[in-house]
Amino acid sequence: MPRVIRVTATVACLAACLAASGARAAPHPGGLRIEVLSNRADVISGGDALVAVDLPGGVQPSQVRVTLGAADVTGQFAKRSNGRYEGLLTGLRGGGNVLTARAPGQSAAQIVIRNHSIGGPVLSGPQVRPWVCTNGSKQPKCDAPTTYEYQYKSSVDGQLHSYDPAHPPSDVATTTTQTGKTVPFIVRTETGYQDRDQYKIALLYQPGKPWAAWGPQPQFNHKLLITHGASCGIDHQSGNAPSVTGDTVGGSSPTTALGMGFAVMSTALDNAGHNCNLATEAESLVMAKEHLIESYGTLRYTIGTGCSGGSLVQQQVANAYPGIYQGILPQCSFPDAWSTGQQLAAYHFDRLYFENPSTWAPGVAWTPAQIAAVEGHPNHGNVIIFDTVYWTALADPTSGCAGVDPSNNYDPQTNPGGVRCTLADYMINVLGPRPQSVWSAPERQIGHGFAGLPISDVGVQFGLEALRKGEITPAQFVDLNAKIGGADIDLNHTTQRSDAGEPALRNVYRSGGVNETNNLTDVAIIDLRGPDPGAFHDVYRSWTIRARLERQEGHFPRNQVIWFGQTPLIGDPSYTTKGLQAMDRWLSAVDADHRSMSLAQKVSADRPTDVHDRCSAVDGVEQVSVPGVGPVCRLKELQTRFATPAMVAGESVATDINKCSLQPLRRSDYPIEFTDEEWAQLEAALPTGVCDWQRPGVDQRNTIPWLSYQDAGGQVVYGGRALGPAPGGSGGGWTSGTFSSWRGG
Repeated sequence: MPRVIRVTATVACLAACLAASGARAAPHPGGLRIEVLSNRADVISGGDALVAVDLPGGVQPSQVRVTLGAADVTGQFAKRSNGRYEGLLTGLRGGGNVLTARAPGQSAAQIVIRNHSIGGPVLSGPQVRPWVCTNGSKQPKCDAPTTYEYQYKSSVDGQLHSYDPAHPPSDVATTTTQTGKTVPFIVRTETGYQDRDQYKIALLYQPGKPWAAWGPQPQFNHKLLITHGASCGIDHQSGNAPSVTGDTVGGSSPTTALGMGFAVMSTALDNAGHNCNLATEAESLVMAKEHLIESYGTLRYTIGTGCSGGSLVQQQVANAYPGIYQGILPQCSFPDAWSTGQQLAAYHFDRLYFENPSTWAPGVAWTPAQIAAVEGHPNHGNVIIFDTVYWTALADPTSGCAGVDPSNNYDPQTNPGGVRCTLADYMINVLGPRPQSVWSAPERQIGHGFAGLPISDVGVQFGLEALRKGEITPAQFVDLNAKIGGADIDLNHTTQRSDAGEPALRNVYRSGGVNETNNLTDVAIIDLRGPDPGAFHDVYRSWTIRARLERQEGHFPRNQVIWFGQTPLIGDPSYTTKGLQAMDRWLSAVDADHRSMSLAQKVSADRPTDVHDRCSAVDGVEQVSVPGVGPVCRLKELQTRFATPAMVAGESVATDINKCSLQPLRRSDYPIEFTDEEWAQLEAALPTGVCDWQRPGVDQRNTIPWLSYQDAGGQVVYGGRALGPAPGGSGGGWTSGTFSSWRGG
């Protein structure tokens, strides 16, 4: 009996894999139809595309003629081993290309394929300058020959070692993949360059045997794992793609995935520590995924994995560009770059006040406990580390960055046209330049605006909850809010509060730079998390995504699971591998669900019963059960779920209000008495009112999916334009049909 079960499971998996690879058991019921498989037809790159022509009953492949413009490209197509009339179409020129299929007695099928340079951009708009090629390339976009490296897993020590196909070692382990195929555990890693930067693709590979997109080697399960780097950076030079065999922080889930038959992919631009720009993170993945499909075959679904900056990329890209991932495994979670930036700014201004006692009013003194009460975190070191690591690196325009010669750095007096090394200026296509009405002297001198800053502390009552609890005095509250101040566009401290500028504030929401999760409801999420290490990887952020999803879905989100463990930061060393295996079971169940319901409903309904919140590596510890949901973590104190200055000021754990709506400052709203002098100071500090956290933030809105920051000619479109649905239903090779709703826009 067990043998029959295994055979049945293998046949089912093979059937699913064939469906993913585009096989058809019957002719297409309509007329001729062209399907661009490897990507959306409007963001193709590199001059080629994997294309299928579906044939109606009675039409033979020999009767079909395919043209690209005026050129006959029929010879690039054939009936393939997967049953489809398919080809790797080459010869695409830059811009629009009209592909037409004709057959006797049939209406012609036609689609426009818009091709872009292999060096980019595809959708991110004009690329940042300067850009240094660190790979030795003399080409302006870092073009370099593709290389291949082999490794094998040893049956002796279980580790990966270099493999020479001409001299195979004797200790090569074997693995049986999800297709039921047992093969030597030999991994081929392809390394190449797209979008001015490096990518890597690894798969189990049998040297000397053929592999084509329509005829992959049988161990491939048509699934993809994407790995990511950590941190948040703004390099102006090419870098290295993250490992495709190891996790961000320990672990070896990519190697486990390879043994299951997955492809594993990464790009240097998906490493947030190298590139924290949402648009180019997504663009690099779009291009690399296209290349993978053209080279190795179509996909059923894609899973992301990564810690810290790797979690940031997964969550903000999955929301802004749905379809890139179907499941994500964010670890040491960050929801996005720009709501996190709001916390960073508050920390910086806090430090300027708290660490300079000479600025405190006579009679005002702060204890460490009172400072912690305002900051929402018991360890002021958390504030110091976050501010020290990132304020200068991401916010100071004069700081310099990798790839920029110091002589080219921005200086407001001596080099106002120099490179401003800030995340905002790195993302100027997304945020847009500041309007002329608010230009500073350097902006007027060079004749254009710098990127706007979508961050504000206008109206924020720092320490409000601590005041209400009696943890700080009215005099302390008033002095703090009167002196905390803000910063100008060059990040010089000002006595005035920082006020988020337009169009940057509007665009940070439209783009997904603040991740409102409205496009994450179709995505399965297992968030991997450990206790707060006191180094700015705050635990509350896992519950931030949950709060935003709950607001979008109108109920407790069943598409997100949080695994909390005892190991600081990561939860547990086993979580990445166990999370991958659990996510694969979850998505496989969704993939097999052909009921007539939305993808979001399937993701919710098909979550395995044993995939639920965990509050410990030991099942059942610190959990309560919610009917219809299952075990849910609730003990936030034991999970070190601390707060932020904005949360202490009244914001919810969603922490996605970068500029609050205001209400009048009213003396009657406070449970304590201010002196007349204190009240006058407070009125002067908050002249336009105070935050009303019960209302949406100023210009707060849902993310618009699939924005492009360039027009058809490659010119910048500040703030982006919506690409809309995938042209002609293109992009079908990215997922099985179950997950195809992303193509509808």
